[in-house]
Amino acid sequence: MSSFAKNKKASATPLSLIFGCRAVIETILAGQTIEKIFFQKNKIAPGKEVYNLVCKYEIPFSYVPIQKLERMTRGNHQGVVAVLSPIGFTPLNQVVQATFEKGKAPLIVVLDGVTDVHNIGAIARTALCMGVDGLVLPTKGSAMLAGAAMKTSAGALATLPICRVTDLQKALHYLQESGLNILACDAQAKEVLHTVDCKLPIALILGGEEVGIAVKHLSVATQHICIPMQGPIASFNVSVAAGIILYEVFRQRFL
Repeated sequence: MSSFAKNKKASATPLSLIFGCRAVIETILAGQTIEKIFFQKNKIAPGKEVYNLVCKYEIPFSYVPIQKLERMTRGNHQGVVAVLSPIGFTPLNQVVQATFEKGKAPLIVVLDGVTDVHNIGAIARTALCMGVDGLVLPTKGSAMLAGAAMKTSAGALATLPICRVTDLQKALHYLQESGLNILACDAQAKEVLHTVDCKLPIALILGGEEVGIAVKHLSVATQHICIPMQGPIASFNVSVAAGIILYEVFRQRFL
């Protein structure tokens, strides 16, 4: 059986779900934006055709116990459940090129390992207010842009161009080759925020609170910057750090 369903768990923003192999296949082939696909753990058939399409179109996926799928759908899911994205995604090169064509120095925010939905929503909201041109998220290691993330963003996730990339390091190299100054927010950095020339084209990397920015991504950065602070706590929440840095960019560019 193939079907379409709304998540029956209580939620401010229910997830839109497609379940059943044929329904998910047709959804992918129709070009609808899928946030993530869940496969039943230890089940090979009949989801193999879906899996091949997932790999072809680079759709995020994970394997979960059957109990999770049953809680999500309460129907004959056949071991496959797709979560439709409430937003569309924009190619990164399209965002960069369009911004340069407007005669503006691009300002791109790149999130590396930020998995808290509230942080992503808050960052998107601030980014839209501060003139950010695009938000870059990896397909793996990032929270789904639904429910709490959409609510926290106050609609910003539906307005701000969102770029989903399979290889974050490759995306950073592309931004660097396109003339953007890659700034990495790092609590251990020696260079402080207000000394940076924020009028240049910028890609700002922010890391999750657990491990921060991955070493391989830090190595791509042009500059490592820190935010001056006092007190016993070693770092800011990532969404707060984003707000402080983006306001400094805004101040230098527009005030």
